[in-house]
Amino acid sequence: MTTPKGEIKQLKDKLSSLKRARRFIRWGESAGLARELRNVLQQIEEQVDDPQIGCELVANFYTTDRSVFDRCDDSSGHVGDVYRFDAQELFLSYASRYADKNQLAKLVLKTSLKDDYGVRDALVNSAAEFLLEEQLRWLIEQFQKLANTESDEFARRHWHYQVESLARQLKDPQLFEKTRLAAWGTDLPTAGKIDIAEAYLESGDEHTALSWLEKISETENYQREKQDKLLLTIYGRLGDSEKQREVACRSFRRQRSRLLFEEWLVIAGHDQNSTFLAEEIQVILNTPLLSLTDAAFLTDMEQYDAAESYLQARAEQLNGDYYQHLLPLAETFESLSRPLTASLLYRALLDSILHRGQTKTYGHGARYLHKLDLLAKTVSDWKEMKPHAEYAAKIKQTHGRKTSFWARYEKL
Repeated sequence: MTTPKGEIKQLKDKLSSLKRARRFIRWGESAGLARELRNVLQQIEEQVDDPQIGCELVANFYTTDRSVFDRCDDSSGHVGDVYRFDAQELFLSYASRYADKNQLAKLVLKTSLKDDYGVRDALVNSAAEFLLEEQLRWLIEQFQKLANTESDEFARRHWHYQVESLARQLKDPQLFEKTRLAAWGTDLPTAGKIDIAEAYLESGDEHTALSWLEKISETENYQREKQDKLLLTIYGRLGDSEKQREVACRSFRRQRSRLLFEEWLVIAGHDQNSTFLAEEIQVILNTPLLSLTDAAFLTDMEQYDAAESYLQARAEQLNGDYYQHLLPLAETFESLSRPLTASLLYRALLDSILHRGQTKTYGHGARYLHKLDLLAKTVSDWKEMKPHAEYAAKIKQTHGRKTSFWARYEKL
């Protein structure tokens, strides 16, 4: 189906109007601008069937990036997502039917030449889905020439990044390694070594991938989780179960969680479950410093007695500022009818709110104090904690002038 020239002109005019627009779009309006941009792409999709014209129009859409991003606050990412995902998807749809792959490669290159906002590289990052190796190698050659003639270091690395992307798509780790070294030199940071290892692993070269990870110091914790995931894959493919268990155990102990524990069991064998869990509980209980992730691990594993002992023994270390960790723990012990530990945690949360004195959080604090009132009725032994009456009297004395807080509490 041939698209009438008049409709094509209208679409081009809409793209031109986007480039001419000057009104600033505030953060709250960015979602509306994103809808407007998607509507333009939808009109292209509905009115244009010819793959060449479609690719050219979407490429033209990408060239609106400067005028669009210069005049909007896209902190939410709504507008950027249209370029990175919606426009990319439409381009792929047309490009997969575009028979002249040489012309298509030239269009991708032309569109990529001015990528000041980092959205046009969506085309390069998906190039293997619509170009053959011949065109991908040609693009690599062009980007290498651009890098070699570029005097600005940031711009040069941008062209190297394009080569790296294409190298990964071609499963050419040697080219990826050569390009990364050209961009950053032989003294690569940890992230560079990890990326090179990942490129070799993707191509099926586990030994070279491992050699690059071994260049990283054992004391280097940057992206340690990613390092361990790569090592688990490598040792798994190489059949080294002992090394796999070692990495899995190290990864679990770095930040204990039920998920990592179960991953360790898959490697070590489920017959190790009770023994390993008992050992870890003892290690946690013997460690003086409070770890909220360890506390969460104990509750996730339904080791509630151990979790209570752990938290009560470290009550002075509780900091209610870490509410994202403390609140789930408090709610868990409340639901389990373990009022002493629940009270301990709700007190930490309430103390933090009252200490900070931010009125917007007083509603939460009032609810916590109300919960403490109710929990106190079921506590038979306060152990080392102040009884609720003493605690409530103390906060009334210290924070009695926070009338906004007490007004909220009295309404409950």
